[in-house]
Parts: sequence; structure tokens; C-alpha cells
Amino acid sequence: MDGLVQLQKQLVDYTASLFHEGFLDEQFNQLQQLQDESNPDFVVEVVTLFFEDAERLLNELSKTLGQPSIDFKKLDAHVHQLKGSSSSIGAQRVHRVCISFRNSCEEQNVEGCLKNLQQVTHEYSLVKSKLETLLRMEQQILAAGG
Repeated sequence: MDGLVQLQKQLVDYTASLFHEGFLDEQFNQLQQLQDESNPDFVVEVVTLFFEDAERLLNELSKTLGQPSIDFKKLDAHVHQLKGSSSSIGAQRVHRVCISFRNSCEEQNVEGCLKNLQQVTHEYSLVKSKLETLLRMEQQILAAGG
């Protein structure tokens, strides 16, 4: 039983650190509250969809920015989707970069867009590894009977 309590405490501390460091916001709490016995995989499913979505959009952004003539409307549409997607799971830092990214699209600022793409890719990979750790910890707790 001790091991389980330990795991649960680690999970609480880890989650708190993600909020504290601004990786996640209140929206993630709301997701967790929607998960119950009837839908035990809810958070995993939503987060997995976010990963798939974000990776597809980051690819599109990269492709669009790699064109000799950049379609800023298309670029902005992809950034807008990524912003919505990150907001829906509470990935606050990704969301924040998307706001700045959309400003660069509006100004048709290629340099700014490239810098934002780098930043958003970086923030995404950080939050992805943090969330994967979080989900793994939850799995361990479930496996331990928690």
C-alpha cells in the first residue's frame, strides 16, 4: 500500500510542477474532472488526439513556410487550429506561442513566423514529454490498484 501512496504523492507533486511552470492551465484540470469510471481513458484519449493533431499541424506549418511564396492565410489557419487544440487540453505555453505566431502571420513577417515555428515546436515537444510522463505515472497508479 505504501508504494501506491508514494506514487500518488509523486503524481500530485509532478502535476503541480507542470501548473507552476506554466505547461498546463486550468483547462487540464477540467479534462481530468470529466474522467470517471464510465470513461477511464478520457484524458489519455484527448491528449493522444492532441499529439496527433499537433504533429500534423506542425508538419503543415513547416511545409507551408518552406514554400517559395508563402500562403499566410493558410499558415494562419493552421496556427489557429493548433491554438485551439492546445487550448482545449490546457497546453498553455504552446497556446501562448500560437498567439504570437498569428500576429506574425497577420504582419506577413517571414522571420517572425520561422522563429515562432521553432518556438512552438520546442514548446510542443516539452509539453509532450511532460504529458507522457504524467500519463505513465497515472498508469502505474492504476496498475498498483489505485
